Amino acid sequence: MDIAAPSTVAPIDESKFRDPLTTAKGEARASVSLKTLNTLWINTGTLCNLTCVNCYIESSPTNDRLVYITTDEVRAYLDEIAADGLDTEEIGYTGGEPFMNPDMIDIIDLTLSRGFRALVLTNAMRPMAKVQDGLLRLREQYGDQLVLRVSVDHYDIAHHEKERGPRSWQPAVDGLKWLSDNGFNINVAGRTFWDETEQELRHGFGAMFAENGLTMDPQSPVDLVLFPEMDEMADVPEITTDCWGILNVSPDAMMCASSRMVVKRKGADKPVVMPCTLLPYDERFEMGETLAEATADVPLNHPHCAKFCVLGGGACSAG
Repeated sequence: MDIAAPSTVAPIDESKFRDPLTTAKGEARASVSLKTLNTLWINTGTLCNLTCVNCYIESSPTNDRLVYITTDEVRAYLDEIAADGLDTEEIGYTGGEPFMNPDMIDIIDLTLSRGFRALVLTNAMRPMAKVQDGLLRLREQYGDQLVLRVSVDHYDIAHHEKERGPRSWQPAVDGLKWLSDNGFNINVAGRTFWDETEQELRHGFGAMFAENGLTMDPQSPVDLVLFPEMDEMADVPEITTDCWGILNVSPDAMMCASSRMVVKRKGADKPVVMPCTLLPYDERFEMGETLAEATADVPLNHPHCAKFCVLGGGACSAG
């Protein structure tokens, strides 16, 4: 079966995304102010049971650049939210594969017990299967307050396994069906990497959902989230202050206007806070160890800011 690949793109101009204040052309670079911390993302560690071709964070069974975060470290951030009276509603967990973190069930339990919605991004494969009893207990106690987002790169097995490797399709589908059959609040994350329109992708996912007895609505942007591709080596325009009006896009709609992400680097004593989920390794974007230190404006000084958020309309929260 021939699998359509994305069109070849030009390499990025290396003079771009250098200065936080000005673009390569000398124009004022756009920045985003934090309006409210609606979602706090926490990276659980970059180790994963898969090595996907285009993983933006390069997760794999050997990549431990971001190490497992602990329950106590998560508790410190939840305590800070409570102490400062922040309007945070959702705690998102991403990896790597979150369920490889040995503290994950305890971390989710702590999050839900504090009244937050917990959104966990997972491939729904063996690491998740190993903690099914804990997940069932959490669903019984907290219901739809726990949301699991399952990554399915494409509705077709050949396309999906082109990205995620051989024998990665059926375990993911089995995990997705287990979650559905047991009444979990779930949605699916696909990608617009392929040479198909959004409606073609939604139609294909709809057929896959129906075939597997899944009740998600493929036309819903919450039930089926389609993310634009991220390639920081592909050329994209820099976002200037004038772009908001030209593109009719509000800075308040950007992910960094309502979220932050916590990461813990290998060898570090403490986690640090980053503007969003897309910039885990770029130390230029480190904002401090606490949420109070992470309220500064964020300059859109990275290709992902332009491609994913401003031009792609991407956002990672549960909506």
